[in-house]
Amino acid sequence: MTSRVCAPQTPLGALIRGVLAGAVGTVAMDLLWFYRYKRGGGESGFLDWEFSAGLDDWSKAPAPAQVGRRLFEGFFQRDLSPRWAVLTNNVMHWMYGLGWGGVYGILAGSVRLPRVRSGLLFGTIVWTMDYVVLPLAKVYKPMWEYDLPTLAKDLSAHLVYGAGTSVVFKARILNRAIRRRW
Repeated sequence: MTSRVCAPQTPLGALIRGVLAGAVGTVAMDLLWFYRYKRGGGESGFLDWEFSAGLDDWSKAPAPAQVGRRLFEGFFQRDLSPRWAVLTNNVMHWMYGLGWGGVYGILAGSVRLPRVRSGLLFGTIVWTMDYVVLPLAKVYKPMWEYDLPTLAKDLSAHLVYGAGTSVVFKARILNRAIRRRW
């Protein structure tokens, strides 16, 4: 009887798998947030909601847009028009999800057999980092100023992100496709 041994994943392959897995994890998290939005009476369709249709005022912009605006204005030393709020929000939101997915890929690709439950730990770490970095940027309040239901909703969404990222990262079809190319 022969056993098939898979070639180890290259760091670049692990990074690419992680980024792709992070994209799926981001969609999974967004679907949970959209479900909650609709359950709460929201009327927009998914694509309008997902891509921040109608956002034209920085005061109404969510955290990703606020961070992107600060980065732009700090780097270029000029104001960013509110007409860029939608694009800024989407670029920052997706880059954050893909970037953390890449981090997961590098870390999970460094161990022999990453477990799917590692995604739950990963989601918790991403959630915790949000409550460390965003208050320092004055985009969020400090964690202790939020009520438990708010923190629980946010944590559960990040657990979905982490689990989705982990499951996709482990998917055999993705492994085969990336290994053939990278």
